[in-house]
Amino acid sequence: MRNFSEKTIAFLLAAAFICMTACASTQKTGENTMKEKTNTKVQAENISDYAEKSMFAVGEPNTAYAKYFIGNSWLAPLNSEDASIANVTFEPGCRNNWHIHHCSSQILVGVGGKGWIQFEGKEPQAINEGDVIRIPPEVKHWHGAAADSWFSHLSITVNTCEGAGSEWLEPVSDEEYSKIK
Repeated sequence: MRNFSEKTIAFLLAAAFICMTACASTQKTGENTMKEKTNTKVQAENISDYAEKSMFAVGEPNTAYAKYFIGNSWLAPLNSEDASIANVTFEPGCRNNWHIHHCSSQILVGVGGKGWIQFEGKEPQAINEGDVIRIPPEVKHWHGAAADSWFSHLSITVNTCEGAGSEWLEPVSDEEYSKIK
């Protein structure tokens, strides 16, 4: 197994994203060949409309991590030998709890809609399609959709040492979230 640096992974992902975006705009037909459609009947209104526009599959309801999210999210793992890569889709207003990635860094690539990320002690920062955000190991943060927009990001997690894992912390309160502009 090769060990790719975070910069290499981000570059390859960005190149693939640009290629896929260009291909999607020139080859749009009745069926989007760049993603597999999800077979899941989801509860959230308009997820099927959002999935039709998404270049990546929205995947299955994110039940394994639901207790760490406010709102509904969907998870579509993508294959990689070198990193954990998944497309995560958030309904409007959905966000995950504050959390820390121990012994791993994370790269988020906005691929649809509008979202937010906040690092502890800093102001929230918008994430839009094409934005790339690096989250260093051991940094407390949260991310999710804007209140009025669906949001998807590719999540690339690269383990940096033994014992890698996420520590899930307190939720982002409605009061705290509603202050984001």
